[in-house]
Amino acid sequence: MKGKVLSLGEPNASVVVDPKKNTVFVCIILTILALGCTSQKKTVAYSSDTLKIVALSKNSFRHISYLSTNDFGKVACNGYIYLKNGQAIVVDTPTDDATANELIRWISEEKKHTLKAVVINHFHNDCLGGLGAFHSEGVPSYANKATITLAKKEDVPIPQNGFDTQLALNIGGAIVLNRYFGEAHTTDNIVTYVASEELLFGGCMVKSLNAKKGYLGDANTNEWSATIAKIKTAYPGLKIVIPGHGNPGGMELLNYTETLFEIAAP
Repeated sequence: MKGKVLSLGEPNASVVVDPKKNTVFVCIILTILALGCTSQKKTVAYSSDTLKIVALSKNSFRHISYLSTNDFGKVACNGYIYLKNGQAIVVDTPTDDATANELIRWISEEKKHTLKAVVINHFHNDCLGGLGAFHSEGVPSYANKATITLAKKEDVPIPQNGFDTQLALNIGGAIVLNRYFGEAHTTDNIVTYVASEELLFGGCMVKSLNAKKGYLGDANTNEWSATIAKIKTAYPGLKIVIPGHGNPGGMELLNYTETLFEIAAP
C-alpha cells in the first residue's frame, strides 16, 4: 500500500483479607474508580457558544463546532485534536475561520503546543470550513488527493498537500495514520488512526449509535458497509471511535454503521 511518513513494603509479604469485612470497602473503591474513568472521558476542557472541546484521554480531544444547514438545522460537527510532547495535530477544522481561530488559540496559548498539521477528512464544509485560519497561521494542511480535486470544484478552502492511499505524520514521536479505505459518505472520505490511543476518527462515514443515515447527496451507499468492514478488519481493537456527528463510542459504532448501510439481499 502506497504511503509515506513525515516527521514533523517486602516484595514477598502476603496480606490476609477477610472478604466479609472488606466487601463493602472494595465496592466503594470500585465505584469511585468507575466514576473517575467516566468523568475523565466526559471532561469539558473548553466551552463557548461556538466551540466545545471534550477530553477523551490525556492526549486526545474531540472538538465540536456548529453548522447551520437547510435540511438538518443547526448541526454539531466533530473534529479531533491530538497533543503529544509539545506538538499538535487537528483532524477536520471547526466550521468557520472565527471558530477555528478560537481552537488554535486554545492549543497554542492554553495547552502550549505547536500545531504541526491539519488533516481534512473529506471535501464537505463541516470538515474544512475553517481551513483558512490554519493557513493564515502557517499550519500545513493535508488531504486525500481526491479531496483536493473535489474541493477545487466547490466554493471551499483548498488543502495544500495531497496523498494517494495513506499518510503517516509524526506528532511528538507518535504516528498519526491517515488512510483511505473506500467510498462511503463521500468518494474521498478517509479515517485517522492513532495506535497509541487505540483511537479512530471516522468522520461522517461513521455514525453515532441510533443515528439516521444523514446527508447522502455525495454518498455511495452500495459500498458504505464494505468500506466499514475493511476498517474493522484493519483495526479490530479500537477503544475510541469518533463519528462525524454525535457521541463517540467504541467498535459498536462501526458495527452499527455497517448494519445501517447493509444492502438487502434480492
